[in-house]
This record gives sequence, structure tokens and C-alpha cells, in this order.
Amino acid sequence: MASSTVTPPRPDRPPRPNLAFRHLRGQRSPAEFAALVRRAAREIGELVSCDARYIGRVESGEIRCPNYAYERVFLHMFPGRTLVDLGFAPRASVRGRGARTAEDAPCAHTTRPERTTSDERDTGETGGAHEPYDTQDPYDKYHNHEESDVLRRAFMTGGGATMAAATLGPLRLAPDASAAERPVRRVGTSEAGALEEAVRRIRLLDDRHGADGLYRRAAAPLRAAYALLDAGTTRQTTADRLHSGAGELAISVGWLAHDSGRFDDARSHYAEALATARMTGDQALEAHAFCNTAFLARDAGRPREAVRAAQAAQRVARPLGSPRLMSLLALREAGGWAGLTDRAGCEQALVRAQALYDRGPCDNDPEWMSFYGEAELEGLKAQCWSTLGDWPRAARHARRAADLQDPHFTRNIALYTAELADDLARGGRPDEAAVAGIRVLDLLDQVQSSRIQTMLAGTARVLLPHRRAGGVSTFLERHASTPRKA
Repeated sequence: MASSTVTPPRPDRPPRPNLAFRHLRGQRSPAEFAALVRRAAREIGELVSCDARYIGRVESGEIRCPNYAYERVFLHMFPGRTLVDLGFAPRASVRGRGARTAEDAPCAHTTRPERTTSDERDTGETGGAHEPYDTQDPYDKYHNHEESDVLRRAFMTGGGATMAAATLGPLRLAPDASAAERPVRRVGTSEAGALEEAVRRIRLLDDRHGADGLYRRAAAPLRAAYALLDAGTTRQTTADRLHSGAGELAISVGWLAHDSGRFDDARSHYAEALATARMTGDQALEAHAFCNTAFLARDAGRPREAVRAAQAAQRVARPLGSPRLMSLLALREAGGWAGLTDRAGCEQALVRAQALYDRGPCDNDPEWMSFYGEAELEGLKAQCWSTLGDWPRAARHARRAADLQDPHFTRNIALYTAELADDLARGGRPDEAAVAGIRVLDLLDQVQSSRIQTMLAGTARVLLPHRRAGGVSTFLERHASTPRKA
């Protein structure tokens, strides 16, 4: 008998909350606890893109058992405990791809193999953290694991920046000659999970390496994401996740275009995300799209548009209940006022941004805001004062931003230090500017960002008349000999 092409309904089984894991989080916010998880991962050489939303999904019981990378991290964080002690289901009880026996389960400090074995390739398991957290429904007897593996491998396989760019290839969803002969399959939670993890993966790689090495490969996954929407789904909750994930991916790809100087492409991607948000009534996505649109307008020399977009974002975001989000949007507005040389308007927005930030994090903070801490607050203030020509004040904020930044955000350290170098140079302190500029050059092996390279080139032009000053000639020579990376 031919199998049905429509996924049959399944009984409603709400997940059981993971109270043990929630107890371990204590008084920390989900975002703060996610930061501890990432720090613990770095301690043992793992790479996980944990954020507040992941913590929320664990605590709600949606993630019944983590993947092996997260397992290693959690066992490292809580020595002497098992997954069951942490509130997870035993791995043997969760039907998933390539489940291992107890003897094969990793220890807290398992060292990742340098090469993937043929068995690992066959099962789809990797020795590291590049696979997404487990999203498969153990009760779904009709789940197509092969298609999920295509999605997962296309989004998540790989290592450093170069490998990441190479693996952000197209998902195999485009029609081919045999497509008409295959039954239509609706997508489900596994695809939604892979899409959400793709967004996290891109953000993580951008934080560490910058946009230039990623953008060229990111458009194909975005096309595939919108193909998922056309495929349809049987559940409204899954459809909502797919639309939100596609919109967030459009913003992430737009940011890669933005940071690599492709402003027209960025504007198009942000507009696509905004349209998706409005079609589905997703206020959080709409606020995010307006936020990035305001940032792009400022950088593209359209400060009045930046103010309007930031104000629109604040109107949409106000019901979401996140003071930190409202703080960031006030900073976007301040950047627009600075571009209009409206010092009073800029100062008012900066004061509002600081007051909102001081309210602290909360559970309603969007997961994409993991970059927004005190360092980013100081960095955006520095950009405002720099635009207004107050170089000493800008330099103070930029120095503080660079000093406060989490080492995980390599790109932002380079960005804030480049801002500091430029502010010092324009403020008449060439020796200090050269020292800061050299620190940025030291980071360019890890970071590929046209924005940072452009800033550094401007600093070099300002310092050229001071080339006889101590350290300046060294910086200028090194900068001249540093090739721009595509």
C-alpha cells in the first residue's frame, strides 16, 4: 500500500518542564546562564551557540535530551551529575538519529577527535558542537531523517570561518528533474529547529570572524528557508516558527551584507524580514527588522530615516516588555540624531538608553540581543560622540567598550579598538592612536570585516601627517602591507 503523503495527526503531548535544570539556573536570567554555558564550553574546547531561547526550551521540556556537545558542557559545569540528575530524559529512552549506548556516551572532558570517522559520517553524528541541539520528536514515526540531515548538514557542518563559509551552502530544496515524481512532504519541527540553529550559527561565526567570509555563502540558505515556507506545515505553531526563523535569517544575512559594505543588499534583506513580520503579526521580528534598518540608514548617510525607523521600532517593541531592547532602540535613535548634528536630541536618547539599560536583563529579552551588554552600550555611545565631533568623549567610551568586551566577541573587540584609534587620531593623540591601530591589525587574522578595514584606512589617512611620531610609522607600514581580504 502506498504511504500517505500527509503527516497523520499525533496525540497532543505537552512537554514536561525541566524543574531540575531551572533550579540550577537559580537567580540568573536565561541570558546570563547561557553566557555561563558558553564560557564553560570554551574551557573544554567546545563550540556551542547557547542563548536565552535555548535555555528556555530546555526548561520548558521541549529539549528532552541535549546533543553530545551540550552534554559534555553540562557535565563539565556540574561535575558528578548525570543527564538524569540535570532533569533530562535518559538518552536510551529518546528515539533519535544514531543513538549511542551508555558505554559510548561522552565524559565531561572528552577530547574531540581531529578527524571524523566513517561511522560518524554514516550516523550523522559529529564529535563536536557543530550539530544543533536535539529537536526531533521521539513520538514522530513518520519523520524523514534523511531530509532533516540534509538541512542540518547544509546549515551546521564545519569548523572555522573558512569552513563555515564553505558549508553555508544551499539546502537541497530547489526543484529538479525528478521532483514531480516525488510525493510532497510537509515540513515539521525538525526543519524549524535546523532553521533556528542556522541563525544562531551565523551570529556566532559573525561574532568571532566578521561578515566578509560568510556573506557570499549565506544567500542560498536564505532561499532554502523561504522554500520551507512554501512547503507548508500541518501545525500553526510550526508555521509560526518557520516564518520567524526565515525572518531572523533574512536579518542575519542582511547584517552580513551590511557589515561587508553591501548596503543595497542589506536594505533588501531587511525589507524582506519586515514584510514577513507584518504578514504574520510577529512584533518581535518587526522590531528587530526596524532596529537593523535604522542602523543601516545611519551608516548609509540617511540619518533622518534612521530616526524614523528607530522610533517605529520602539512603538512596536514597547508591548514586548524588554527594557534592554528598548535601550538598544534608543541608541539607534541617538545615532540618527547625531547624524543630523542634533546634539540635544542625541543626548536625550542616550540618557533614555542608559536608564533603560540600568533596569537589567529579563526573560523577555530577545535571543538575538546576546551581543548587547555594557561594552556595546559604550561602543554605540562612542559612535554618537564621534559623529558629533567630540573626540575626547568618544575615545573614553570606545576605550571602555574595548576593555569590557567579552573575548568571545572578537569582531567587536576589533571594532571598538578601531573606533578608539580613529577617535584618538582625530583628537590629536597620534601616538596612542597608532598603538590602538596596531592592536586592530593583530586581530585581522581572525576577523574579516569591511567596516573595520574601512575605519582603519580612515585612521591611517589622518595619521599620515604624523608619520614621524613614535609608533605611527610602524602602524602605517604594517597597515600598508596588510592585504584586504575578500
